Amino acid sequence: MHMKRASFAIIGLSILLLSLPIFGVGCEIAVGEVPSDVAPEADTNRAPESDTALAPEADTSRTPEPDTELPPEFDIVAETWRMLSEEYVDKDGLDPEKLSQGAVRGMIEALDDPYSVYVDPDTHELELTGLTGKYQGIGAYIGIRDEQLLIIAPLADSPAEEAGIRAGDKILEIDGEPTSELSLIEATLKIRGPQGTVVGLLILHEGDSEPVEIEIARSEIELESVSAEMRGDTAYVRITQFLRSTGPDLQAALEDVIDAGANGVVLDLRNNPGGLLDAAVDVASQFLAAGTVVDVVDGEGNHSPLAVKRGGVATRLPLVVLVNNGSASASEIVAGALQDYARAKLAGGQTFGKGSVQLIRNLHDGSALHLTAARWLTPSGKPIEGVGLTPDFELELEGEELVDWAIEYLKSQVSANCLSVGA
Repeated sequence: MHMKRASFAIIGLSILLLSLPIFGVGCEIAVGEVPSDVAPEADTNRAPESDTALAPEADTSRTPEPDTELPPEFDIVAETWRMLSEEYVDKDGLDPEKLSQGAVRGMIEALDDPYSVYVDPDTHELELTGLTGKYQGIGAYIGIRDEQLLIIAPLADSPAEEAGIRAGDKILEIDGEPTSELSLIEATLKIRGPQGTVVGLLILHEGDSEPVEIEIARSEIELESVSAEMRGDTAYVRITQFLRSTGPDLQAALEDVIDAGANGVVLDLRNNPGGLLDAAVDVASQFLAAGTVVDVVDGEGNHSPLAVKRGGVATRLPLVVLVNNGSASASEIVAGALQDYARAKLAGGQTFGKGSVQLIRNLHDGSALHLTAARWLTPSGKPIEGVGLTPDFELELEGEELVDWAIEYLKSQVSANCLSVGA
């Protein structure tokens, strides 16, 4: 018996997710959302790519009215333009649009926040193509940590995974160009490209001392959000990204495996870079009867706890959640809530540590800002940003070995419960 649901593709990693297929990793709730991928070239997750706004399903076309009351420190911007227009030697070469975009880009870069970025009109249009469900790239999520571009997670069966790309890999060069001076979006655009073309990456695998050159043929990438299958009397459910359809698709998959006689669930969130905050709440709500899924804290310290949605279909089934360093953002929201309520045991490796929400705001010229608008805490108040979640069972097992371990663990718990009831 094998069930698969929700086939999607994204463009980056720059939103809740990390979120833009190759943009970054993250969770987004606000005025616009762009899946991330670098996965599918380009985070993020950060994601996506993935997670941007504090207002789920927000209108991406809404643009805030400009604030004309600028601080006096901004007077130097107007002064600079006046001096350029009066004294610069090549006045015909002055491009007001290009210069104004450069000024905005400089302001955002001065924040020193890898998840807050300025996106020019062409790039913003490119991000939005990710909402069509397909993109052309290598199929990997990327992010930035400690000023280093790295792979958050390759997509299953993607060109990146088949070429040997692994979660935690550092990307040192793209087609011979060092990545040290590239933004997340610039890196995403360089890795993405037409199907059938090749991109060369200089990769330093985690734990290695010497980098390796890896050439990857780009392909059309589609994402499957939820897949489920029965393994004996245990259900194995994998979520690869948190999309709008993920909650309903997960519920349908769980109903199928319950009808098939599942007496336990292994929920695999490994290498899942995140996605939409609403989707994370929907997923956690399938396993929790009540409580808080996540506490969103804005810049003024205001708390907005998001409650479990009633009606979950698997609130009593024994549960193990698999995580690793590629589990980020929305994945950490779900895993953190299930761990805090002792609803599930986490097994695998430390998670990524993406605990912020990005808001996407459109500007009048077609460009956009990805702005970190909030941080989130687990129900017990634990921060995740830069820390991640520590599994209940820290295991070095990978792939199917960890799945097999989880199935055997669930069987032992079911057996122990039966003996307890019998006594």
